[in-house]
Amino acid sequence: MEIHIKTIDNSFQRFPTVGDYYYDSEGILQIRVSKMGDRRMEMLVVIHELIEEFLTKEKGIKEEDILAFDEYYERRRTLGLVDELSEPGFSSEAPYRNEHAISTGVELIIAGILGVDWNRYEEVINSL
Repeated sequence: MEIHIKTIDNSFQRFPTVGDYYYDSEGILQIRVSKMGDRRMEMLVVIHELIEEFLTKEKGIKEEDILAFDEYYERRRTLGLVDELSEPGFSSEAPYRNEHAISTGVELIIAGILGVDWNRYEEVINSL
């Protein structure tokens, strides 16, 4: 197993998000997290992405299907068809909805342990 994790400027994400994962041409899992100015918050996103990737892979949900859904969802957002602050992973149409919800639950628990205020965390995410 090989995983490369990088923090990047939000403008370099593949689509509007703060966390993304994909496999490169060599089969290496790549995780990209937007710079948030707080290492703890960035690590929360990493944890979420790692768990979500693991669970979706175990369930046989393909990364390309997740990306296609996320891109579809973002197109709908630009048309005003979904709420500006909503998350694709919580959509009832998302092929990875359960895995996203579980990952968010773990993320919430770790945030509590680290003393990260969840409301402030969401504000930082939504500001990107």
